[in-house]
Amino acid sequence: MTAHAPEPTPVVPPMPERNPKALRAAIAQHAPQLLPDFDDHWKWAVADTYDISTVPAFMARWWGEYAVARDPKLDAHMADLHHRAAEATDLAEAKALLEEASHIRYEAQRLEPGL
Repeated sequence: MTAHAPEPTPVVPPMPERNPKALRAAIAQHAPQLLPDFDDHWKWAVADTYDISTVPAFMARWWGEYAVARDPKLDAHMADLHHRAAEATDLAEAKALLEEASHIRYEAQRLEPGL
């Protein structure tokens, strides 16, 4: 009888520097499924408008998106919370599930580069 080695725990990549170029590079490397939406959003929110005043809001949204997507377990947990909330027949249960997801996103926004 041979023992099976445990599956290696995936390493969650650190958060990049807090600027659009570094964030885009991190998304491309660690969460490429987000890249088309990131680029589309950048194009219509910043590039096409020639308005850099929208960059802080853009960064806030995508900082949180990447923070969740870079961790497969956390990403799956968030998807599960949203799915369960959508399927819930009890309003209090749906609200609690969405509040948990909101809390996770809030905490993700607070992550600093390197964490």
